This record gives sequence, structure tokens and C-alpha cells, in this order.
Amino acid sequence: MNFLDKKSANSTPITPVNSDTLAVWLKKQDKAVQAWVAASGFTGASGSLLTLPGANGTVGRILYGVADEGGLYSYADLPAKLPKNDAGYYIDKATDKDRATQAALGWALGSYHFGLYKSGAKKEFAELVLPANADKAAVQSTAEAVFLVRDLVNTPANDLGPEELANAGRNLITSFNEASIKVIVGEDLLKHNYPAIYAVGKGSPRKPRFIDIQWGDKKNPLVTLVGKGVCFDSGGLNLKPGNSMALMKKDMGGAAHVLGLAHMIISQNLPVRLRVLIPAVENSLGGNSYRPGDIIKTRRGLSVEIGNTDAEGRVILADALAEACRDKPDLIIDFATLTGAARVALGPDLPAMFSNDEKIAAALLASSKAVEDPLWRLPLWQPYREMNNSKVADINNSSDSGHAGAITAALFLEKFIEKGIPWVHIDTFGWNPGSKPGRPEGGEALGMRSSYDLIKKKFGKPKP
Repeated sequence: MNFLDKKSANSTPITPVNSDTLAVWLKKQDKAVQAWVAASGFTGASGSLLTLPGANGTVGRILYGVADEGGLYSYADLPAKLPKNDAGYYIDKATDKDRATQAALGWALGSYHFGLYKSGAKKEFAELVLPANADKAAVQSTAEAVFLVRDLVNTPANDLGPEELANAGRNLITSFNEASIKVIVGEDLLKHNYPAIYAVGKGSPRKPRFIDIQWGDKKNPLVTLVGKGVCFDSGGLNLKPGNSMALMKKDMGGAAHVLGLAHMIISQNLPVRLRVLIPAVENSLGGNSYRPGDIIKTRRGLSVEIGNTDAEGRVILADALAEACRDKPDLIIDFATLTGAARVALGPDLPAMFSNDEKIAAALLASSKAVEDPLWRLPLWQPYREMNNSKVADINNSSDSGHAGAITAALFLEKFIEKGIPWVHIDTFGWNPGSKPGRPEGGEALGMRSSYDLIKKKFGKPKP
């Protein structure tokens, strides 16, 4: 995680300043430092840095312009900007536990690079001496979870199909006690009554799967996470145009998010009983592909008319959500890279959130602000349910209307949630279209840290 536990005499201090505090700091320095800063034109502007010389040609100090010292991404640019230093860098300013933890996490998130397929030397990042009052376990758990999501989403579909996604689930639980995994494969999905998952995935030579991970004491509240695991989405027989297919390796981003969230929950030993459900498929063209106009059965017993084979995510989630309800969990959260309509409405950085529970929705929005992992609530507007009507089945998977696509998709999913079970649906993009400090271009965890904060606050503190 690019952290050192202790600073030494050779560790380089980083002094955060802004246009106001720089002048105050300079008054306390000798004339040589004042002259150096003046000659450099350094003003403390956000994101700017200045190296101050030390003895014998060494780096004595780094002045860094920080607009918001308490912000998650305050120092996230530095791991890549600063040269690697064996003794590391340390933030030369006292702060409280929350701010110290946020600063360290931001540094960690800025130390990510997806270089699996690049030849040459591995990219190196500057190391931070962990602030003394930072929550090291929380930083490590969160960063590992975010890196897991990024790695899975960034991996190309030729190396990450349904089988490999199931293996990622197996790898997740290997280091944790009391965790188990069950995977149902191919035609066995029909034997176990997961017909919708099978219908979407049967057109690919890579067999569909249903992944079921469980962990925790049965006496604890049950939290069930459901993640859309479409490992590649061609659109099926309603074939996507090439420019719309280019990023479809990321259509398993929902599955990546629930695996990352599970890592946070288990590694921090939250007092919950956890269940993770992932329908894993590849939506391909083939002689056995499901077709527009098909009517398929679902685990809940409802029939679905296929208006569009490119609306496959909600179809596989229908079976998974029906199974999630079977145990009457205290909370269901599903993650899915579900609709382009959510991106049109809110852009790539802001996942759409839907919920059938007002208190949970409010708490989740509060968590999203607290941990700087934003969400925006959209309504489950019931009058729009008629857009999903079918003349020949219980529901259609695709509305004829071009309006409210994110909402009609959420209403489709709600059809498979039993009354009285609190449910949150997060329609996330799972991708950074460009790079920002701590958020490199590529796969991204969006809405995951908010969900963890909600679960932690709702169901109690971690066990000792």
C-alpha cells in the first residue's frame, strides 16, 4: 500500500499550504528559504509543489498546495509526482484521526497502476510514512477493495469470463475463515431454477454461472449483496454498434463492486452475516442465443418478454434478487452497470441510487457525503411501471419509450423484490473516462465505500 510505519532522519517532510497559509509559514523561515520560494514563483495554488533544498544537495522539504486538507484526494497526486525515496515522505502537520485516515487513503488510491499487460519495469510510487493517528487497517482494507474492483474491471474479457469471475470469488475468501462459496454452472442452472441467468448466458461457449458466497455468524443481521456479472456484453442479437461495445469488458462492474465490498466487510470483521450473489454470464451471439420476442421464466415465477437482448443485466439480476429475498435479509444492495440513461442523466462520476426504504436512502446519501463517494437518488416513480408492460408476459425487459430508462430498469428490478425487504439499487458506471488525482483512467469503485459506511453505521461497530 506504499506506506512506511515510521519516519527516519532521512524522511522528507511535506508541508501543506495554500495562498493564505503560505505567507504565515514563510514568516517563520530564514531569508534563504523566503528567497527560494519568491524566486520560484510558488504561490501555494492547489496541486502545485515546490522542492526546497536540504543539506548536501538533498531534498529538504516539499511545499504542496492543498485547497482542502481534509479532503480524500488532497494528497492523491503526490505518489506519482514525487520521486521514490527509500526513507519515504511524511505530512508535516498534525491532524485528527479522520483527516489523517482520509489523507493516507487518498495517497493509497493515487498509488494504483494497471500494468499487467505492459512490458518493462513496474511503475514505482513514492511512499508515505503513515500518519501516527491514521486507521491503518481501514486504509489497507479500503485500498485493497478499490484495487480489486479496478483490477477486475480493467481486465480484458478474453482473460475474465464467467469462470474467471467465479475464481475471483474463490480467491477472495481463501484468506478468511468461515467463508464459503458455491458455484452453479451451465445447465445445472435450470436444475436449480435459475432460468433467466441460463437464458442470457447460453449463447456463449463460456458457460453461465451463479456464484453464492456466504460468511459470518448466523446470529448477526443478514446483508445480501447482488452484483451484475456480464463479463462481456455484445448486446446479443440486438447487437451493439462498435463504439458502444468498446468498454463492455466493464459490464461485470457490479460483480466487482460486491466482491470489493465483501472484502471490506469481512476484513474489518463487521458484525453481519454476509451473502454475495453474482449471476455471471457473457451476452454473446450464437445459434443458441436468446432472441427478441422470447418469453423466459424466472426464479420468482414471473415471465419476462425479451423486448431487447441488450437489456440483459436486469434479466439475470431478476433471478439473483429473487434468491436474495428467500432468506428475508435485513438489507439487499445490488450494484450494476445497468443503463446508459443513468450516465446521460448524471454523468460518469455520479451513480444513480434507488431505494424502497426512505430511512436507508437518507442514511446512504449521508454516508456518500461523509466518505466522499457521491451518489444521487432517483425515484422509483410508480406511474412509469406501465412502460414495462407486456401484452404476452408478466413484464417486458425493455420499454418502448425512450424516456426514464434508469427508472424503468430499477422498476423492473423492484418487481423481483419482496415487500418489506429493504433494498438499494446502485446503477454505477464503474469507470473513469479520464484521470484525476487518485482516480486513474479505467475501472473504478463508485458507490462501494458509501455502502460500506452505511452498513457499518447501521449494523454496529466491528468486533474486537
